[in-house]
Amino acid sequence: MRPDLAIIADLVQPGARVLDLGCGDGELLAHLKRAKHANGYGLEIDPAMITACIEKGVSVIEQDLDHGLANFSSSSFDLVVMTETLQAVRHPADLLDEMLRIGRECIVTFPNFGHWQCRLYLASRGRMPVARHLPHMWFDTPNIHLCTFQDFERLCRDKGVVIRKRFVVDDAYRSRALMNRFPNLFGTIAFYHLTYERACARGGRSA
Repeated sequence: MRPDLAIIADLVQPGARVLDLGCGDGELLAHLKRAKHANGYGLEIDPAMITACIEKGVSVIEQDLDHGLANFSSSSFDLVVMTETLQAVRHPADLLDEMLRIGRECIVTFPNFGHWQCRLYLASRGRMPVARHLPHMWFDTPNIHLCTFQDFERLCRDKGVVIRKRFVVDDAYRSRALMNRFPNLFGTIAFYHLTYERACARGGRSA
């Protein structure tokens, strides 16, 4: 199983109703169905990935995330998941609202444009950074809303979204001491477990 999906799977409660946005080949949902008896759907637009989902027995809907999630009723899922896709949609703030409308909680992952290598690349070369976690050139990248961990956490504060948990890892999905202390400077990818429940508290800080 992909390391990032394994991290997400550990956060899912047994029997949960899960919606996976941009589910790819359905690997996460297939695992959750087997290991945690979770029920759910995936949304995907790539025909080859949809076929792979069907072959795995995963329920999948062909849907473009840029068209919103109005076809799902409020609180219809326990958890909504979106892995490394937030930066590639047209209206990420609106999509985050929709995720927390239809799910009690959500998990979002995305790459960090504030990583020290990106900062150094831009400062020294004067060009948009290319890195292992951001491998595309500026003219062919699917990422249209690059952000840092600080940017995302500011958005959450503005929206009243509570960060229950945050995991910061490198591009091999390993956690390091410096990442925990200065995540915005040394973290490559972050996993955010979010809710609107005010009783939850967020830990950690960004550089």
